[in-house]
Amino acid sequence: MHSPKTLIRIYQDQGFRITPQRRKIFELLAADETHPTVDTVYQKLKDQMPEVARSTVYNIMHELVDLGELHEVEGLSEGGNRYDKELQPHHHLYCQRCQKLIDINLDDASVMVPDYPALGFKVKRTQVTFYGICSECQTLTVNDDDEYQKRG
Repeated sequence: MHSPKTLIRIYQDQGFRITPQRRKIFELLAADETHPTVDTVYQKLKDQMPEVARSTVYNIMHELVDLGELHEVEGLSEGGNRYDKELQPHHHLYCQRCQKLIDINLDDASVMVPDYPALGFKVKRTQVTFYGICSECQTLTVNDDDEYQKRG
């Protein structure tokens, strides 16, 4: 994803108005090292702009996807799609306990799906997600599991 300053220029070139909500979302995403959901971004923005609507955040996140500034990482949790600002081809490790999503780079040749011209199918993007338990969650003992459930 581009810097907030560059995103403002891209939006202006596309004829979008630069609203305070857009500007703040650009800044929040630039500082975020996770793969946030719309709700995560909404909660952070709401702390600073209490009048903001969730639909505004949803729309801006989808504008960023449409402009190629974010990728959606789909179907990981009930919290909705996650958004990835790393646009270079990569894959993910997903912790099924804490829902942490970690970027990993693999030899793309080992996970690429070939185009299927006979079926009229051309692969545009490949994303592989490996599901498991992260090292931090693995250190929890059985007793910690109950405490983890209360915190998480």
